[in-house]
Amino acid sequence: MRKPSTMQVNHLHMRLSFHPLANKWLDYTRLQQKRDFMLLFVSVGLFFIFLNIIFNNISLSFSVLSQDQPTIIGKTMDCTLMTETRQTHRVSDECRVKIEHKKEVRKNSMNVDFQLIEIFFPYHIRNVEKCSFDGARLDHNRNGRRKEVEHLFHRLHLDNIHPSKLRAADVLQLTTHSLQSHESCADEDLIQTFLQKILMMNYRARYIKTIHAQHDRHQRNNDFLEYESDADIFQDASLILEEAKRRDAIHPMDVQMAVFHCADSFLKQLMVTKLSQCQYALPLLVPDPFTQEIEFPLWTFRQINKSWKMKEPNNEIISIIQPVWKAETPMVFFFRFGSVSSSKSQLMNNLIDDKHNTFFHRHCPGSSKTRLLMDGVVEIAWYCPSRKDRDKFTQCIAFCNLHGDAENSAKQLQILTEMASVNVVVLPQLDQNDKNAKKIQNLYRGRKPLICLLTENESSVTEMRKGKYKIGLKERNQSDVSEELEQVINGCLLFSSPESNSVFSLEDVSKHTGIRVDEKHDHDCRRGKESAQKIMSLVKDKDLTEIKESFLPCQGKLWHQWCEKNKELHRSQGNETDMEIKQKQNMKKIREEQHVLDIGDFMKLFITEINSQSPNEKIFFLKWLAILLDEYTSADLSALHYKYNEKWSKVRAVQQTTNEHAELERISRELQAATFGLEHILREIGQIYESCKSVNKNKEGLPCNFSSLPSLAAEMMISGFPLELMDGDAAHVPVVWVTAVLHELIQKLGDKRVFVLSVLGIQSSGKSTMLNAMFGLQFAVSAGRCTRGAFMQLVRVSEEMKIKEQLKFDYILVVDTEGLRALELSERLTRHQDNEMATFVVGLGNLTLINILGESPSELQEILQIVVQAFMRMKKVRLNPSCMFVHQNVSEVTAGEKNMEGRRRLQETLDEMTKLAAKDEVFDAECFNDVITFDIQKDVKYFAQLWEGSPPMAPPNPSYCENIQELKKTFFSHASNSDGLELTHLKGRINDLWEALLNERFVFSFRNSLEIATYRKLETEYSKWSWSLRRTMLDIENKLYNSIENERIHEVSESDLQEKLGVKSEEVEESMSEFFEKDKDKDILIQWKASFCIKISGLQENIVRETTRKLNEILQQRDMKKRIDAQKTRYENTLLEKSKELAVKLKDKANDEAILKKEFDSFWKECVNKITRETPQIKNIDVLNDMKQLLCHYESVSLNDLKKSKDMFSLPRYSDYVQIKKPRGISEHAKNAFRSAKQTFSYIEAETQIKALVNDIAQHADKMIMSYNIAKMGYNKTYIQELADYIKDRVVNYEQGSRNYVFKKQFYMDLVISICKRENKVITDQHRRFREANDPVFYFEQKSEEYYSIFQKYCQGATSAAIFGEIICQKLKEPIQKSVYKDTARDLTNEIQTKCDSLNGNRSKLEKHILKSLAEQEDFYKYITYFNSPRDHLKSFVRDEVSQFITDTFEVSVCPKMKENIELLQQKIMEAAQRATTLVNTTSGDVQKWLDNFTLQLSDVLIFSVKDLSGVSHEGVDDFNLLEDVISKLLGLVSSEIQHKFSTETFPVNLEEKDRPDEILIDHLCQCCWVQCPFCAATCTNTVENHSGDHSVPFHRVDGLTGSCYDETECLGADFCTNLVRTSKMFYTGQWFLCRKYRNAGNVYAEWNITPDFSELPYWKWFVFRFQEDLEKHFEKKFHMWDEISYEWSQYTKEQKT
Repeated sequence: MRKPSTMQVNHLHMRLSFHPLANKWLDYTRLQQKRDFMLLFVSVGLFFIFLNIIFNNISLSFSVLSQDQPTIIGKTMDCTLMTETRQTHRVSDECRVKIEHKKEVRKNSMNVDFQLIEIFFPYHIRNVEKCSFDGARLDHNRNGRRKEVEHLFHRLHLDNIHPSKLRAADVLQLTTHSLQSHESCADEDLIQTFLQKILMMNYRARYIKTIHAQHDRHQRNNDFLEYESDADIFQDASLILEEAKRRDAIHPMDVQMAVFHCADSFLKQLMVTKLSQCQYALPLLVPDPFTQEIEFPLWTFRQINKSWKMKEPNNEIISIIQPVWKAETPMVFFFRFGSVSSSKSQLMNNLIDDKHNTFFHRHCPGSSKTRLLMDGVVEIAWYCPSRKDRDKFTQCIAFCNLHGDAENSAKQLQILTEMASVNVVVLPQLDQNDKNAKKIQNLYRGRKPLICLLTENESSVTEMRKGKYKIGLKERNQSDVSEELEQVINGCLLFSSPESNSVFSLEDVSKHTGIRVDEKHDHDCRRGKESAQKIMSLVKDKDLTEIKESFLPCQGKLWHQWCEKNKELHRSQGNETDMEIKQKQNMKKIREEQHVLDIGDFMKLFITEINSQSPNEKIFFLKWLAILLDEYTSADLSALHYKYNEKWSKVRAVQQTTNEHAELERISRELQAATFGLEHILREIGQIYESCKSVNKNKEGLPCNFSSLPSLAAEMMISGFPLELMDGDAAHVPVVWVTAVLHELIQKLGDKRVFVLSVLGIQSSGKSTMLNAMFGLQFAVSAGRCTRGAFMQLVRVSEEMKIKEQLKFDYILVVDTEGLRALELSERLTRHQDNEMATFVVGLGNLTLINILGESPSELQEILQIVVQAFMRMKKVRLNPSCMFVHQNVSEVTAGEKNMEGRRRLQETLDEMTKLAAKDEVFDAECFNDVITFDIQKDVKYFAQLWEGSPPMAPPNPSYCENIQELKKTFFSHASNSDGLELTHLKGRINDLWEALLNERFVFSFRNSLEIATYRKLETEYSKWSWSLRRTMLDIENKLYNSIENERIHEVSESDLQEKLGVKSEEVEESMSEFFEKDKDKDILIQWKASFCIKISGLQENIVRETTRKLNEILQQRDMKKRIDAQKTRYENTLLEKSKELAVKLKDKANDEAILKKEFDSFWKECVNKITRETPQIKNIDVLNDMKQLLCHYESVSLNDLKKSKDMFSLPRYSDYVQIKKPRGISEHAKNAFRSAKQTFSYIEAETQIKALVNDIAQHADKMIMSYNIAKMGYNKTYIQELADYIKDRVVNYEQGSRNYVFKKQFYMDLVISICKRENKVITDQHRRFREANDPVFYFEQKSEEYYSIFQKYCQGATSAAIFGEIICQKLKEPIQKSVYKDTARDLTNEIQTKCDSLNGNRSKLEKHILKSLAEQEDFYKYITYFNSPRDHLKSFVRDEVSQFITDTFEVSVCPKMKENIELLQQKIMEAAQRATTLVNTTSGDVQKWLDNFTLQLSDVLIFSVKDLSGVSHEGVDDFNLLEDVISKLLGLVSSEIQHKFSTETFPVNLEEKDRPDEILIDHLCQCCWVQCPFCAATCTNTVENHSGDHSVPFHRVDGLTGSCYDETECLGADFCTNLVRTSKMFYTGQWFLCRKYRNAGNVYAEWNITPDFSELPYWKWFVFRFQEDLEKHFEKKFHMWDEISYEWSQYTKEQKT
């Protein structure tokens, strides 16, 4: 016997220290250190004898394990080691290093243990071998197995997921794994990689390798490279074996089953469906890895369909498509007893498909002996014949495979052997002494066929008795075995007795006891099924072709009729308004008929059920309903498809006969009627909603309010269900319904950004299959026209994906469409519908995938002209989608030259199609790149064939999946450069696209709502920028104005102002740059950047130029005013001196207030009278009289004629002022046209032009009057003369234009008088201000109190400094008030511009508030002013809004601002006084120096200068500190007095016109476009004056509101412009033009963009109905067809429309 070495003993000592049973022994040996060393070996021997006794007394239940699939029982004695090893995953981080060290020690000591045992106890080790270490651990099996499984879940990072389940919603969201395609990965990534591949239908999902196994091998090899003299080959081999066991790669089927166990019901179903598509076997009976409870996952089979071909008794071959859960087929059951040398699963694969591993077996890549989760699992697969020579079986057969030893799976064995048609058992030999012999004997004696496959037998097939066979497998050719087995199974199925030939059905499995059926166990699933069955009970025994008509009536004939009427209405070009009105009434009637239709029990129950369920129940309910509907309709649909194909074949064979074609059409209609799915129920809900919305009331019997219906659909979209975007049967988009659903989606998710991916392609080219593979979706796929119309589905983008891939959107909206060029539709209808579809989805999508089947030129030409035409249309309306081409079903080639050749051909074809399409679209393009940016290298993908072999048994081609992955990467590279669309913009775009398509003139009709909204946003920003510049210039102007009045400045130049504005200008430029570069819609904004930069620059120049002009006028006026000011100063000084003299006389009576007051009043009156006598009095003025006198004198007009003048601003029309020029040398036809022109003048172009002339003259008259500055300079009659001359020049110039009419003389007279009346108030108010400021009597009456106060001071003997201080304060009072009022007004203006909702946006927003205000007031004459003089009405509106704002915020905002400004000014004055005092005290200056310094500091703050105190005596003023104190004291009193008098009444009165907040805002807001629509006179809402591009308004008005009437009638028009320009009606402007070609009329018509659609603002319908009588009286005409239109227009209320 070999003795152990010292090293071995020491190692054993350390090794045993880890055995709990040896602890006491080790303690004992430490105490006996002096004893003989040999006692150690005795102790060791005793210890292992003790262990051997324990093992021999354990009752063992021993089973031999299979070689290819061993159970989880390991081969090591050390249970503690395995337990501790698993537990290390749960210890805290600080203990991890220590435990890893212990593990390493144990690992290295394992072989030492076994060597010592063998050395000392060979007899005992042999006994242990007999017992088997595997068997010894069976007592720990339950515990050990659980921990093994837990360890597996931990390695897969599922230990935290298992309790909460893997959710389908989380798996389907796009993550970074979506872009990765690894053939190997780390343990923690196995689940994600597996799911990613299986969702893409990549059957290589089962062959993923783990990286760490390869890495560990390399590391170990490196460790053993070092040379060691004592290296032991046996020890190293044992070590490597144990390490390999511990770090074996995870078995692929364990990955699959781990996902299955952790998945929620929906993910399980999705996964099993995808496994089926990969032609893999599916889990049928699954033991729980922790409880061993057997689950039957019936729910997972519900969405799987199988197709095969059968031969009928009449030898006719028929195709069958059936859900597998419903299929009744023979079933062959394979199982094994004991451990066998051959792979049962491999044998089954050879039977089903020898080229594909349907069942995973020991020879598959990645297989290992560490399988944990497959023992006891039964998998099922179906063989589906194709009726070809290569078929192995003639009927569909189910094959079931029980994994592991059948002895350990008694329940599974019992169920499957009972249900099988043929039982196949695999075992080593038929051995009577085998423990499973009894079970085999029972099967042999049974009636069912039994096939015994013997792995240790070499014989060929032998029939032992009828239906009982044995086949040897040992050392036999696999092909021979498969052939024999195939023949035997076919024979068993063909000749078995009816009693033994049972039929297998999945649902029958659930009838067995002792198993857990998922559908019964899951409450939500059960509840969903019950609800769905309840609904299906209503359709039982109904004729399928009539079922939709009965249960879904709203989407039938009435909906189709409404769609047709709607298209006719949009595409009509007739002149008959009554026809259009009738059409609309018919549409309304159809909606009413829809509304009164009985909702029926079916829809009522559906809505009730879906409203009463939890979110999870709801999803189960909808899935169940879809499953049961498919089951209900599949048989009849299959029969109809068969009939259709049969009839189609006959038609093709005999060419065509009318009868056959009619029959074909009838079958096609039946097919359409019989198609009944969840999408049709949702379509019905949509039509219920639209009909209710149309009549604005709930439907009778509807179990909820109709307004809640879109919320149901929105929740379904969020849950992953597609929403029908376009009804394929009606070829129409239910815009009202779709936009309502999207609105609800926004309410639930927020206004998320989506990237729209759409797909186009020929019918059955694999579009839906491609989308399903890309995103794991489940769009319907099968042969024929599966997708009708278009469906959209949301795919969530994970936050991780957004960050790593820099995506700017939250969801991908996938739009799947029906195939183009459908055979079922006539060619004309197909082409038209295909064009609509292509244009719609291309316009909607950020990226469009163009799916092409193969590379044939004919296939390309079929689709490319449609697609290219759609892209041209997008470019014309400034939408910029991108596209990619996908060639499906291209044979796999490695030669790059062939791909290059294909790309070259595609480029040529695209260019050719571009030229063809360019002719149709009148578009200048020579090649495809002229239409869209397109990279032929990157944006063309070639896809391999979908199937690897021939269906129905062929699995998907892995190369196809690789192509999908490459496409995804390219897709995301496109997507990362896009911001996507906000849901609100998507909603608008759907509406715009469809509205434009309905008009058949897409480019002309398209209204890009997103672009319009973006432009409005830009206008709002422009308003802020322009206001910022204006506000800054107002501050500059105010300071310079003060300096000018104080005679500190004598010249103002534009360069000075540009410099002062420079800082703010740079801020605005930075703000603009940031807005254009960083705004989310920057790609749209870029087109306007240059023009708006120019506009801002131009605005700045205009502001500078205008301010320079105003300030230089003030400079001139200042010089002219010097005489008036000097005279006023002289009077003031005289009064002061005289009052001082009087005070000296009355000094002794200073305490007698009454005497002082009396004497002063007498003195004051005398002085004022003297001044009055010496100064000419400023008289009142009469502007109107002055103008009349002027006209009488110069124009020879009588006063009586002037008395008859009309107000030009309220006239409904100007025809009475116009005289048509009589053409010479004209034909009779032309004379008739001339007479017609005279009759229809009221609605021709001239009306609009004359109105524009009148308004423009009035606007310039306003500016002229303001430029005279009458408040400062006084009124002069020459102003009236200049105004009259200006008006005359404008009228004459207008007449000299190329017009077919001239004005009568009365036009000029009435216009002059009207403008004078309009300006009269402004001139009179300004003259009053001038008089108040310059009339001596008025002026000095105001000053008496101030002078009396100074007089008192003189009487009381106050010092000169005190009196001078009071005089200064009295002089400061008015400038302080003016300054404070002006500053407060500017601050308030800024606040209004920011906070007043009606005045703080762009022009469109302002217009909405004006209309709302008018509706609230219901004042007809204000409307007339609004129509005729929109600028004047805007001014009036702004004044009212500002006045209301001041009133509402006076106490909380205006007063605090005023107080803040007066305190700030008071502080500045006192600081100036202090500095002046300091200066004269330190420099020994005099009072003049103090005064000069004081006024200089205030020169840009107040209008206060030394000249205001010239003549005031300074004698004796030498105490400057006292002077400062007096000013400080009295200044507070002055401030208090100003604040006290400040009110809502005094505030505007004491401001100059130009400084009032309303006038500042009017000046700002009126710098916009004022051009009016030539048809309805709606004012262009562009915020920018002289803007580039066409004029436009969001909504036009009824054209009759301008007095326009129909040709040769006296009837007011009732058309909206948007409707008018759709028609072939005509208008006259000297010649006749079609309304739909209105731009051809030139002039203002050519400058307007009027979109032909039905965007009729109900507001104007309400207005016309409300003021019908007033309008008819005003225009002296009746409305056209009032009786017909009045009913509809009466439905609108003011509350609804405001």
